[in-house]
Amino acid sequence: MSVVDVQAGCFRNLLSFSFRKKRSEREKNDVPTKSARRPTELPVVQVPEAKLEESERPGLSVKEGELPPYANAGFFCAHSNAQAYADLVKPPAYSSCELGEYFRPEVLETIEDTLEKLNPALRELSLDILHHPEIQWEEKRTHDTLTAFMSSHGFAVTQHYLDLPTAWRAEFTHTSSSNADAKLRVIGVNSEMDALPGIGHACGHNLIAIAGVGVALAIKAALEKHNVPGKVVLLGTPAEEGGGGKINLLDGGAYEEMDACLMCHPSPGPPNYVSIGPSLACQPLEIEFFGHGAHAAWAPWEAQNALDAAFLAYSSVSVLRQQIKPTHRVHGIVSGKDWAPNVIPDYAKMHWIVRAPTWAELVALRERVKACFEAAAHATGCKLTLKAGPGYYDLRQNTPLGEEFAKVVKDFGVNAQFDEGMAASTDFGNVTYALPSLHPCHTIPTKPNGANHTPQFTEAAGTPEAHAKTITVMKGLAATGFRILADGEFTAQVKKAWEEQMIE
Repeated sequence: MSVVDVQAGCFRNLLSFSFRKKRSEREKNDVPTKSARRPTELPVVQVPEAKLEESERPGLSVKEGELPPYANAGFFCAHSNAQAYADLVKPPAYSSCELGEYFRPEVLETIEDTLEKLNPALRELSLDILHHPEIQWEEKRTHDTLTAFMSSHGFAVTQHYLDLPTAWRAEFTHTSSSNADAKLRVIGVNSEMDALPGIGHACGHNLIAIAGVGVALAIKAALEKHNVPGKVVLLGTPAEEGGGGKINLLDGGAYEEMDACLMCHPSPGPPNYVSIGPSLACQPLEIEFFGHGAHAAWAPWEAQNALDAAFLAYSSVSVLRQQIKPTHRVHGIVSGKDWAPNVIPDYAKMHWIVRAPTWAELVALRERVKACFEAAAHATGCKLTLKAGPGYYDLRQNTPLGEEFAKVVKDFGVNAQFDEGMAASTDFGNVTYALPSLHPCHTIPTKPNGANHTPQFTEAAGTPEAHAKTITVMKGLAATGFRILADGEFTAQVKKAWEEQMIE
């Protein structure tokens, strides 16, 4: 990994705002002559733009003890159903009368019966995962438990899928003699597995894991009983909490054959409510300033102060916030090593997170933030390295899939709405950019101030009430997934809606 040095010099080419390009010739030529300038000039150094390097997965290089245990894991997934972003175009809300009847009620009966029979086993599985939390990329026990469970229920299982130690794939295919030559459609389902350091399954991934299992098994039962051809692919996706496991799986082609993909996520909120909305795009940045130390009293002029560079960068970003949209977020911290007040620091490190409603907006915002770091390096004479962690795209919920899901869960007393989404991020957003997808967030009972990423939410994720709510969501997702496999016209509508959405 190369390191790009940025040292003291002029600011020419540091920023590339459009107003610089639109100056008139008069403005361009209106420069003081050499005789009119101050007699002492600083040397001009041609400085290359700092390159934003992609960090090596998994995660950014945070050393043990550098941050508290929860800090490096909670960059992304911290869901809420709070009011969000005023300038987003709201997807339509649907009333019960507009939703109409759901597809093939007899199939839903099969799905219900299957999940009721599986309920005790799914509850046991959920509690087993809850009581044995494993952080990102270390979900070894959970990997083995879930693959054994799927194998015992008739799925062909691939462990350590795509050479990812804790990823896995479970596949079931049903062919019909009456449609032997028909091309099989494929529905994908995701099971997340990783916990948070110190606070366990405080984002409810134990519920997400069993939801994927239950949906896949329910669709399998429906295909067999109603003799509908199709394939179900359940992916065990590691490292959602900052490691971007689904991005690795996407890069490896794990989603290529799928016609659509489904998953769900628990969150706090009103009883019997499901949010079908967007999320924020998100990317973490790791910034390092390298200076030169010196005695702070004896010879401070010999130093380049890395801590000054960090504080200048922090102040610059703080000033920048006045000129960014209310829907954008930039937040960061400063850390160092072996600092002392009588020694000018030669090293400082910063961790930043950039968020925006869409990935395109995030890329533009990230460049403006990067300029703050470059300017700080110029001003202090320090060298600079920038590394980017996995980029999480915003969720793009598929409207036909969401409508179908809402029809089903309505019969179970659940109000599913296309709303303004969550002020958080998930690597499933990248999946929604690759193929039609649905990621509803269902509410579970929680204590006051006990939302995601708190010990209280870990407790909530283990309650019978949370389990029951998740079972209901499984029914809606399984029925929706089955329709992808059984109804070619519906699948075409889903794909068309996704294609139109991706043009926006």
